[in-house]
Amino acid sequence: MTLLAARDRSAGPAPYRWRWPALGVLCLSLLIVVMANSALIVAAPDMTRDLELTSSQLQWVIDGYTVPYAALMLLCGALGDRYSRRGALLTGLAVFGAGAVFGSLAETTSEVVGARIAMGVGAAVIMPATLSLLVATFPSAERSRAIAAWAATSGLAIAFGPLLSGWILESHSWNATFLINVPIAALAAVAALVIVPPSRATDRGRVDWVGGLLSVVAIGALVYAIINGFHFGWTTGPIAAFAVAAAGTVAFLVWELRHPRPLLDVRKLGDRTIGGATLAVLLLFLAAFGAIYFIAQQFQFVLGYGPLETGVRLLPLAAAVSIGALAGGRIAPRLGVRATVVAGMALAAAGVLLMVRVDAASGYADFALPLVLLGLGIGIAEPPATDAIMARFPEDDLGAAGGLNDTAIELGGSLGIAVLGSILAAGYKDSIAGFIDSAPLPTLTGNLAAQADYAMEVSRESVGGATLVAQELAANPIVASYAQPLRDAAGAAFTDAIGTASLAGGLALAAGALIVAVILPGRSER
Repeated sequence: MTLLAARDRSAGPAPYRWRWPALGVLCLSLLIVVMANSALIVAAPDMTRDLELTSSQLQWVIDGYTVPYAALMLLCGALGDRYSRRGALLTGLAVFGAGAVFGSLAETTSEVVGARIAMGVGAAVIMPATLSLLVATFPSAERSRAIAAWAATSGLAIAFGPLLSGWILESHSWNATFLINVPIAALAAVAALVIVPPSRATDRGRVDWVGGLLSVVAIGALVYAIINGFHFGWTTGPIAAFAVAAAGTVAFLVWELRHPRPLLDVRKLGDRTIGGATLAVLLLFLAAFGAIYFIAQQFQFVLGYGPLETGVRLLPLAAAVSIGALAGGRIAPRLGVRATVVAGMALAAAGVLLMVRVDAASGYADFALPLVLLGLGIGIAEPPATDAIMARFPEDDLGAAGGLNDTAIELGGSLGIAVLGSILAAGYKDSIAGFIDSAPLPTLTGNLAAQADYAMEVSRESVGGATLVAQELAANPIVASYAQPLRDAAGAAFTDAIGTASLAGGLALAAGALIVAVILPGRSER
């Protein structure tokens, strides 16, 4: 008899004895899923240098994980419901670990992208399984505390990924950063077999494969279009992907409305609690991933911190998420979901908006407080929002509910990096162009002139490119005097661009908080 079937007895069985150790296993599994993205932040410069990655190739190294991760979560969550949630967790850990091992042995760009795709598929199976197992294992009285711990793990992983990756990069190549995940995945798999109880839906019908395929097409095409359009321009590819996403979404909605056992009961998307909470989760992670994206670059390329130093300086974010989750667990029962979620979003928005005031003279202290406020806001708002989503679905559809919540997280993260990253890149290019166009370079001829022109184009593209160019210029006596002015100009341009991107992200989150306040029902409306 499954855990859920036992729970349905009228006598009401005692809660599962090892539920809190089981939660630790689920959080450990979640940890590697989030770390796989955040660890790449500090490993990317070394990968770019060793593999000679172009901007497009680097983007696919990142998005090779993101696209399948976002596209498959809804389907994988539903499959876990039908067959075995614990089995899904174990399968995902195996696929994820195999991809990480392959990545550690990779020697070409194609091999790295392939490894990231495999890890993304594994992550899409793991993440909804952790959330559905959590809800199935814990009684409703303890569920909010368990979800708070689950949510706090996401915040910890955002900071621990760069920290562990930076520590490894002190003495090893970027390949070794893939191996961070392998022992954790192995430990989580063994512990899951011993501690996590088996669980699946009691009313198992046929899998809605058509709906699953349509969801993969719609979400995958949407994420692809967002990422590529904002980074590389709205050419034929992204526009076609948007058209596919729109057609896939319409087809998915029509099919699910008519299907007797749909993959996702799309009528629930009109539920104010589910709609408002899903929007809140999406916007919180849009701000979080966007902010981490440019703060990590600021620390490494402008302030000159090494990978390990960068990871250490992101720890206040992780600590703040944990503290916020603990505080939110006490606040939500007293103030209600709407007040708690909106307050957390407002606090996170304040943290992002504080970065508008940074300038070329800003040091770490100017980023520490925004990191803390952002972390506190996420910790306060995300657990009650996730709890609200999960509570509105029947227990046979916990995987689909988890997939919906996790898709909002990943879609929000993708939007944050794509949209805020695009604003950041545009601001940087505008600011650095004036310096490069008027730069007092000596008159150069031949190959040296061609190399200088190429170097200036690289400097226009990113602050990382400008930093590498400045290092090369400093080693050449003919142009060595140009190195420091270029480094200073790139740092100032990037810091100015952070202010612009922070304004956009902060205003989006603040406006979202107002919208969520209107959508989410208050206690008297429930």
